[in-house]
Amino acid sequence: MAQEHFDRLTALDASFLEQEGPASHMHVGAVAMFENPVPDFDQFLDTIRGRLHLVPRYRQKLALPPLRTGRPVWVDDPSFNIEYHVRRTALPPPGSEEQLLLLTSRIFSQQLDRSKPLWEMWIIEGLENDRWGLINKTHHSMIDGVSGVDLATVIFDLSAEGTVVDHPAEPWTPAPEPGDGDLLASGALGIARTAIDSVKSVTKMVSSPAAVFDGLRDGIEGVGEVAWAGLNAAPATPLNVEIGPHRRFRVVQAELADFKQIKDALGGTVNDAVLTVVSGALRSWLQSRGVRTEGLELRALVPVSIRPKDAHHEFGNQIAAMRGPLPVYIDDPIARLKMVRQSMDGLKESKQALGAEVISEAQNFAPPTLLAQASRLNFSTRLFNLIVTNVPGPQFPLYVGGSRLLSIAPVAFLPRNHALAIAIMSYDGGLSFGLLGDYDQMDDIDVLADALQDSIDELLTLSSEAAATQ
Repeated sequence: MAQEHFDRLTALDASFLEQEGPASHMHVGAVAMFENPVPDFDQFLDTIRGRLHLVPRYRQKLALPPLRTGRPVWVDDPSFNIEYHVRRTALPPPGSEEQLLLLTSRIFSQQLDRSKPLWEMWIIEGLENDRWGLINKTHHSMIDGVSGVDLATVIFDLSAEGTVVDHPAEPWTPAPEPGDGDLLASGALGIARTAIDSVKSVTKMVSSPAAVFDGLRDGIEGVGEVAWAGLNAAPATPLNVEIGPHRRFRVVQAELADFKQIKDALGGTVNDAVLTVVSGALRSWLQSRGVRTEGLELRALVPVSIRPKDAHHEFGNQIAAMRGPLPVYIDDPIARLKMVRQSMDGLKESKQALGAEVISEAQNFAPPTLLAQASRLNFSTRLFNLIVTNVPGPQFPLYVGGSRLLSIAPVAFLPRNHALAIAIMSYDGGLSFGLLGDYDQMDDIDVLADALQDSIDELLTLSSEAAATQ
């Protein structure tokens, strides 16, 4: 993995730094629950120490060029202390799941310290039924959802006996911290590399004009479709209001097999079924707020991985975004699924994701001040109502220190003026919906969680009836 001292952030990674404000935290993560007693903390620290060589970025922090002459770079942190990043705490009896989610909410309400490597991990002791929890939190500028699943191999084993060979903690010698002159030179080097890449693009155009023209045409069409989607403004809803720094977090557990049954019996994909039940839950929740849903279609920002199959162990964000419709105006779940399926099929064919990728790559040429403005536009409430992200996880059991991972729920982030984000992750036959809400604006997040469970049950019942008649 290329995670070198003095690596420069990509434009997309840097945009997550620009997006962050006092109320909009740009970290993501997960809360996991394990069987068996909690592992010995010192041994757990030793395990992490023995695997840090696999993820050098975990010992690197941000360095900012003077006067914003370039994007930030990753540099070795000479004062790195693993005991700052890996922490432990305990819940008071009874140590319920509700208490664990409350603690998760509080941990995700606090921003990461940018003067240190941008991650934290918490071991949670005292859970009922002789279980323990693990909460991890990483800044989005460092990692995206798909690579996050891969990076779990640093922590998890494939068996109770362990599968990763741990190295004894060897002395680590960080590279010297750069001075202002080094950072200025880095900015100049970045500009030079951009120029070289431009020359390479021109050379490729001369040597293979037909192939380049086809790619350029598709890219331009994709950008046009992204712009057209932006002209269709997302509707005003209770989800798009000013938010504060504090969070609420809830989890709804489901079975992946149930969603496969839905898509087999009623058509579409698992992701179509996921968006359909989310639409149904939002419909019920809006109605509980007294909002009329007739003719109302919400817009979801749906991240799509553009990470090559051979790059699944690299850090950084390789994602584009599509704006998927959530037809909360449709009462009938089967009709709602049909509409979601047609809309998502249309988006996949529309080159929207390609257009978003082109825009992201174009931002690599932008000065940091222009990049900041562009990133704010990307998360504008004009474009979407909430983030809905579905991350595929491993479909086999994982372990930490001999303890089996029972469940894992993802935690997304709230951009400015967005009171709700829904992240979904599959693991070992399960499907977890993580609902992250603003503390003040989503004081009825339990109503939404119950509505989501009802929406799942309703569509599952209809799929069973359809399967019985086939």
